[in-house]
Amino acid sequence: MAKLFFGLNQSLDGYVDHDHKEFAPRPALFRHFIEQVRGLTGSVYGRRMYEVMRYWDEDRPEWNAEERDFATAWRNKPKWVVSRSLKSVGANATLVRDNLEDVVRGLKDQLVGEIAVGGPDLARSLTDLGLIDEYRLYLHPIVLGRGKPFFAGPRPPLRLVASDQMDEDVIRLTYASA
Repeated sequence: MAKLFFGLNQSLDGYVDHDHKEFAPRPALFRHFIEQVRGLTGSVYGRRMYEVMRYWDEDRPEWNAEERDFATAWRNKPKWVVSRSLKSVGANATLVRDNLEDVVRGLKDQLVGEIAVGGPDLARSLTDLGLIDEYRLYLHPIVLGRGKPFFAGPRPPLRLVASDQMDEDVIRLTYASA
């Protein structure tokens, strides 16, 4: 059975930044994300986060070796994109228009490993359905004062299962559903 987790970079005041400009990772954290994506069984994205991540679909001449590694890892993993407005999705992606609960329960039952959830709104829907097993908050020492909160709805009951220093400034807090 696969484990579903929601993890994003977060400011000290609880906001995520969809365009990631505020959370540009240092080399150690970026390497962690490369390895994490390589180890995934797949990802489930909301429309907005999927559109942000499509940046990695095509090589760019200005990329360094790590960026190319991330792009390759991301392209190689299956993706399920939850959207009623998109007409199509890119390579290695499946459009999910209806039956979110059935689709995600099926993925969890049929697959092994970890499935990442991309996007706070989708995470809220999956939290409400009791489908997210773990929350990973990558806490950055910045205050945004605005934006979309990590938890787009009421915070579910959680218990801390791990805390890891990811680089000199970022701590990952891992919580499981209580």
